[in-house]
Amino acid sequence: MFTGIIETVGRVSGVFPAKGGLRLVINVSGVLDDVKPGDSIAVNGVCLTAKTIKTDMVEFDVSAESVSKTTAGKLKAGVQVNVERAMRASDRFGGHFVQGHIDAVGKVKAIEKKGDFWGFVFAVDEAVKDYLVSKGSIAIDGVSLTIAEIDKNSFGVAIIPATFENTTFKNYKVGDAVNIETDVLCRIIRKQIGNILPGKSGMTIEKLKEMGF
Repeated sequence: MFTGIIETVGRVSGVFPAKGGLRLVINVSGVLDDVKPGDSIAVNGVCLTAKTIKTDMVEFDVSAESVSKTTAGKLKAGVQVNVERAMRASDRFGGHFVQGHIDAVGKVKAIEKKGDFWGFVFAVDEAVKDYLVSKGSIAIDGVSLTIAEIDKNSFGVAIIPATFENTTFKNYKVGDAVNIETDVLCRIIRKQIGNILPGKSGMTIEKLKEMGF
């Protein structure tokens, strides 16, 4: 479990093919002191298991599923990535419940500087849009954010200066692919309501959408 509060920005040291997936090596400083093999670390929002740790370098095995369903397969040496260790029960919960299980890959649709702040718009497919809620939580490449607006096939977020400077948001360009994880609470609630209500009292999935679920 993660919170979406990025601890540091690491850099990809190497990406190597492996049977059924790939091997990913990340150079990261300042957060590996208490990390041991087997611990979970989110890299651009993808929950990975630390395999080998050497000073400021950590190695992961990335499964074929993660390669195909996230941007992990597009990573190259030198690219910066957002890094967050799994939270401890005693930690402050500054973001929202982030599992590290990516729902879809979206794309940066627009970037606009607004004074000291930034507005980002991300294009998504219909399946992801069904789980977006205005003012609800969303994780983009592991960064916990609040949805500011929802359009037909996109949504927008507002980025404060600290988030822009201390995450990979400062590197984004229009067209870049990003990992998207919707709020697990929204997914569970909508799924259960959909299971319970359709066919009863005239309630349908379409009606639920009209109601904002």
